[in-house]
Amino acid sequence: MRASGAVTRSTLRQQIADALRDEVLAGRLQPGREFTVKQIAEQYGVSATPVREALFDLSAQGLLESDQHRGFRVHEFTVADYRAMVEARTLVMDGVVRDVFRGPSPSPARQAAYRDALVSVRRRADEAARAARGGDLDILIGYDLRFWRELGGLVGNSYISDFLHRLRVQAWVFAVPYLRGDADVRDWLWNGHAELVAAITHRDREALRAVLDDYNRHALSWADRLADADSAASEAPDA
Repeated sequence: MRASGAVTRSTLRQQIADALRDEVLAGRLQPGREFTVKQIAEQYGVSATPVREALFDLSAQGLLESDQHRGFRVHEFTVADYRAMVEARTLVMDGVVRDVFRGPSPSPARQAAYRDALVSVRRRADEAARAARGGDLDILIGYDLRFWRELGGLVGNSYISDFLHRLRVQAWVFAVPYLRGDADVRDWLWNGHAELVAAITHRDREALRAVLDDYNRHALSWADRLADADSAASEAPDA
């Protein structure tokens, strides 16, 4: 009975963490928003223990900040934080690309496993790209995260996959408040997922490098745009 109870609590803890992460990604929990364990427990109609554990999990992922006296706060990422996220994932992906093409061609069995895995990844890519072109942010975030998560699984290193997933969640948390208020949102939603899958499928190193460069350049260009807007706003005379 104790084991069953532990599993139930662990499952509830994960469900609450997932629900709150979705709230942050959807922009319903804005950066800087404060709340307590009691408020979240009452909102979901559960006890405080799994809520507290879920909130500490999200804090460990960098999405929340904890304060002993005030509860929890949604972390506020800066443009500089976002640039650092892009630079970090670029360095890691550079290493991944080198590893993919360093050794001999994969065995027939390995190639078959890759092809099977890429079927699902390709579906995610098509859906993510379609949502990006349509400016549908809610659909894009879910498919984009699943796309990169499954693609990272092909590397075979869970530490790298988990690290990159965490960076992308944080990047979306930063980006969502800006993108929801941007009339030109479709111009800033990257949609090269299918091209990336094609490059990996054909083991085309140059094409893969070009797509990843475009992905990172796109993100940094958007960061520059935000920084310019912030700078102009700070220099504007008070009304």
